[in-house]
Amino acid sequence: MNTHYLTELNTETERLAPALNRFAHKSILITGASGMIGSYLVDLLMLYNEQHDAGIRVCALSRNLSKLDARFDSWMNSPQSNNLILIEHDVTNEFTGECFPNSIDYIIHAASNTHPLEYSTDPVGTITANSIGTYNIFEYAKRVNESASARCRVIILSSVEIYGENRGDVEAFDESYMGYIDCNTLRAGYPESKRLSEAMMQAYIKQYRIDAVCVRLARIYGPNQEKDDSKALSQFIRNALNRENIVLKSAGTQFFSYIYIADAVRAIIQVLMDGKCGECYNIADSISDSTLKDIASILASYADTNVVFDIPDEQESKGYSTATKAILDSNKIKRDCGWNAYYDINEGLRHTLDILKDIND
Repeated sequence: MNTHYLTELNTETERLAPALNRFAHKSILITGASGMIGSYLVDLLMLYNEQHDAGIRVCALSRNLSKLDARFDSWMNSPQSNNLILIEHDVTNEFTGECFPNSIDYIIHAASNTHPLEYSTDPVGTITANSIGTYNIFEYAKRVNESASARCRVIILSSVEIYGENRGDVEAFDESYMGYIDCNTLRAGYPESKRLSEAMMQAYIKQYRIDAVCVRLARIYGPNQEKDDSKALSQFIRNALNRENIVLKSAGTQFFSYIYIADAVRAIIQVLMDGKCGECYNIADSISDSTLKDIASILASYADTNVVFDIPDEQESKGYSTATKAILDSNKIKRDCGWNAYYDINEGLRHTLDILKDIND
């Protein structure tokens, strides 16, 4: 909770004040709370509690309680500690027990294996977190709705990877596009299980009248990245932070949509509040569409180092996407939810490095 990070969080609570005020005295369950997105969500909501005495009950869930304790130590030792509940639980297990109340207003399902090395070293865990984990979330939401007078709303976090490979027929993926995925590969476990989670959402909406929405995230980055995150951009950021050469595992011509964590979290909250039940929304913005090589060059210039090329080993390459172009069309979320991005790729990377430098210092 350093100066740069708190300044950014304060800016975001101001931008989101109308939406966050609607959470007042409500309860929110966040899975994957120790991860990049989940931890930022918890910090944002808890800061809003501190600023406005909003009484938002934040249930932060992770399969590792020690990570939760370490990550949210400052909040657990603050006057707002009564509003933060830490829950150790694996989403692939049923949501039962005293730690799961019969009344919850919102569920943000952010738990997932989200970086390439996990896709190849823990492929079963990758698939089950996205499939069985999502099933357990909706089963819990169903029980809550059956036992409470008010109905809870669920948002699931999906990915740009569900679109598969660009077939060359569009410039950008809108929410109706579906490209090619070879399902008979190890790497397909992540996008195919994300597709299944979206199909599961539609099934629970139809069969059990669950109120749910979905966001499809572009490649996300920010200071909340985990230390072992093996995504290319996360590795670039660590290189720049350590003033090392930026190591590219390819020619770097892949052209992707990226989104800074603050913009992504703001989008998630706005879709949770205003998105239409059953709809999926892309989270991306054209101001951050970039090639890997361009991003590497930006970070190398910040760190005053160079870009170098290194061929990945066999284990690494099994986890990497084969996509060469994946640009998301974000018109729908802007139209339906009034969301806009504030950080282009240059500013987002600068914020990331400034916050991480503060932490390291």
